[in-house]
Amino acid sequence: MSLFGYVQAGGGSTRFGTDKAVAKFAGKTMLERTCGLLVPICKTVRVIAPTEKYPFAPAPILADKWPGEGPLGGILTAMLHAESMSRTLSSAPGMAEEAKTLCLILSCDMPFMTREWLAFLCERAARGKAEVVVPKSASGLEPLCACWHTGAIPAIQRAFDAGVRKVTEAMKRLRMEVLDESVWKRFDNDRRLFWNMNTPEDYEEARRILDQGAKN
Repeated sequence: MSLFGYVQAGGGSTRFGTDKAVAKFAGKTMLERTCGLLVPICKTVRVIAPTEKYPFAPAPILADKWPGEGPLGGILTAMLHAESMSRTLSSAPGMAEEAKTLCLILSCDMPFMTREWLAFLCERAARGKAEVVVPKSASGLEPLCACWHTGAIPAIQRAFDAGVRKVTEAMKRLRMEVLDESVWKRFDNDRRLFWNMNTPEDYEEARRILDQGAKN
C-alpha cells in the first residue's frame, strides 16, 4: 500500500478575510501545522495551491489542474499525482508494484486535527474495499479530511467533466465508508476534531482554546 498526503490550500477564505493557510498558532502557520501532521504518516506530502502562492510552504507545491473550480478539482489533481507517483516508484529497480494507492487529503483550516486520528483513518482505508473513507460529524460528511483510493479516479473524473463540483455529490458515485461519531469520538472528547475556521471569530476562539491547552 502506498499512501500520499495532500494539503488543500489556496482557497478564497472569503468569510475569513485573509488566507487561512497563513494564520498562526504557537509560531506556526496552519499550512505548516497541517503538513506536519501528514509527514510521519505519508510517503510524500504536497500542497495543492497556486505555484507561487506559498514560498514558505514546508512541502512542495502541486498546482491545481483546475484552478478556480473548487476543492473537487484539487482532490482530482492530488489523486492523479498519487497515481503517477505510485507508478514511478513501482517501476524503480527492485520495487514491487503496490496493491493499493491511497491519498490522504486534508484542508489546512482544522486547528484541532490530530495525527492519531489521521493514522487510524488511513489504516481503515488500507484494510477495506471502499474507494473513499470519510468521517461524518454533526455538520455532515467531512470530505476534506478523507482517504481516497486512486481506483476512484475514473468515476470522479466523469463526475467532474459532467459539471459536478460539490465534493459530497461526487462521493455518492463511489463505494464510500462513513465513519460516524461512534468511531472517531475516542480521538476527540471535546468534539473539535473537524472544527474549522470560517471567520476571524473562529480563529480567535481556536487560539484561546489552544493557548489554554498549552498552559494546562
